[in-house]
Amino acid sequence: MVIGKQFTFCASHHLPFMPLGHKCSNLHGHTFKFTVYIGGEPSEPEGMIVDFGIMKEWVQKEVIEKLDHSHLNDTIPNPTAENISLWIMEVLDDAPFNVVRVRVYESDTAFAEVENASR
Repeated sequence: MVIGKQFTFCASHHLPFMPLGHKCSNLHGHTFKFTVYIGGEPSEPEGMIVDFGIMKEWVQKEVIEKLDHSHLNDTIPNPTAENISLWIMEVLDDAPFNVVRVRVYESDTAFAEVENASR
């Protein structure tokens, strides 16, 4: 079974490997939306894989506090949606729950998703 919780953060970035003149090579910002998916079986007697409050606290501390209102290039050298999703997955690898997938939306219609193949 899989559950998920959605989060947002605002940040600036530029994509240093895009050709000069490409709009993404310029400094710009987004309100990024991302979803963290947790896999497992509901525990007894709670009937939950993980309490959403515990999940929120962990993601807030490990991801949002580091990325919100930041310049992503200071943390992720080439902050594409793909690399942001990989970074979040790596940061959450030590979480006390089983992160199986991370999906990062750069806009309402564009996203990158990474699955944790080892889980």
